[in-house]
Amino acid sequence: MTANKNTVERYIEGFRRGDHEQILSCVTDDVLWEIHGHATVRGKSDFAGAINNEATPGLPTLTIDRLIQEGDSVVAVGNGGVDLAAGGRLEFLFCDVFTFSGEQISRLETYQVNLSGTV
Repeated sequence: MTANKNTVERYIEGFRRGDHEQILSCVTDDVLWEIHGHATVRGKSDFAGAINNEATPGLPTLTIDRLIQEGDSVVAVGNGGVDLAAGGRLEFLFCDVFTFSGEQISRLETYQVNLSGTV
C-alpha cells in the first residue's frame, strides 16, 4: 500500500474512533473540504469544527470498498452509517477524493448518497 493510501486509511480510522487529533494530523493547515451539495470548509480550524456534527453524535461505521490512486490523488469508495440524535440511523454511500500536498491531504471532495435517514 502506498504512503498516501495509508494516510487515507489513518484518516478514516480517526473518524471510526472519534480521534480528532488523528484526523487533523492527516490534513494541511490550508485544507479545503468540499462536501458537495452541503458545505465548503477552508482551513484546519474550520475543518476541526466541521468534523463535529450535533445531528450525528455517535461514532460512524465506515467501510472502504476500494482505494484507487493516481498521481497525488486517492479515491476512497465505500459505505457507512451513523446513529442520529433525533433517532434512527443514517445509512450512506460515499466517494471521497483526496488530493495530497506532500504527505498530507490538502483537498478533500466528498460525494455522499444517503440511503436512509436525513441530516
